[in-house]
Amino acid sequence: MLFLSTQEKNQWAQYAKDIVKNDLKPVSYGAKIRKNLFSPFCFYIGTLLAAQGHHHRCIEWIKAGTICEEDGLFSSTFLMGFLQRHGGKMIIPAVAFRDPRPFVHFSNVPNIKNARKQLVHQCAQTLPSFDKPVRFMDIGCGDGALTVMILSHLLESKKVSELSEIHLVDPSPAMISLAKKSVGDAFPGISITTENACIQDCSAGICQHYDIAFSSLAYHHMPIEDKRIHLARLKPWIDHFVLFEMDANNDTPDLFSPDLAFSVYQSYGRIIDFVFAHDAPLDVVTDCVDSFLMTELVSILTQPRGERTDYHMLRTQWNDLFKTVLGPEFLLQCDSACYADEYMALFTMHYGRGE
Repeated sequence: MLFLSTQEKNQWAQYAKDIVKNDLKPVSYGAKIRKNLFSPFCFYIGTLLAAQGHHHRCIEWIKAGTICEEDGLFSSTFLMGFLQRHGGKMIIPAVAFRDPRPFVHFSNVPNIKNARKQLVHQCAQTLPSFDKPVRFMDIGCGDGALTVMILSHLLESKKVSELSEIHLVDPSPAMISLAKKSVGDAFPGISITTENACIQDCSAGICQHYDIAFSSLAYHHMPIEDKRIHLARLKPWIDHFVLFEMDANNDTPDLFSPDLAFSVYQSYGRIIDFVFAHDAPLDVVTDCVDSFLMTELVSILTQPRGERTDYHMLRTQWNDLFKTVLGPEFLLQCDSACYADEYMALFTMHYGRGE
């Protein structure tokens, strides 16, 4: 991921104030911004204007940003298409995960599918061999497909010889219903328990031991201060925590800051590009983008902390969190990329209880 210098952050913030106040045009800033950063700058200004209700000016800036995009990173172009589909307004078009289909399509996009396969492989590499029946918790289980992949591979690789219980946690009723069926079908005779809730709403009630707690693209749905609280509540009840997440700077930067917009431009731009590059019916692709990814993007860029839905962190921040909250009893066992390029990464992180 690319980062702005302190000087650039200050300049962008000052430019934004001037542009909002004086109705300045994109052409005035072409020579003031690094060439490869002009589209992200236009994206920043456009989303800021949209959040303040200046919809026509927003489109002017986003359109300017589409002209110079390259390297498979087309966030301004994707946002322009979204604005055209939604009357020029940055609105949240859906409740993410209410309908499982957009996420199911996302999880089968080749780059995401390959990253999940790499995650499964890394789980078998990093987790110890268990000589007793394993109790497994999936925090934010989605449709349950990844739960099945991981546990099936752990059984096949002999890391796990027997399952005792699989506990599924997810706030979406539709997702939890799908997960219960898919996991139950894959592991008949195993106790499948469910919690239709966010981990924030149920962590205080956990009172049983789990050998492995796992979370895929779900633990980022709360700010770092809440991550600490609920991870601390989990700590006495787990021996291993395995995380699959996106490496992005979307948690601590302030709303309407250059840092936040630049991180979203890179991370979501790359992910949305994966979806559009996958050969699928256009209506399916558009629904996946609008009802899932753009729903999150708009929330991050328009809603304050505590209200918005997503708070992805950098890998360094995740490591600091785990070391602070789980340490010294838990030690880092794995910190490996499942997918990585210059703009975005997906990674596996595993902290396990030491001997």
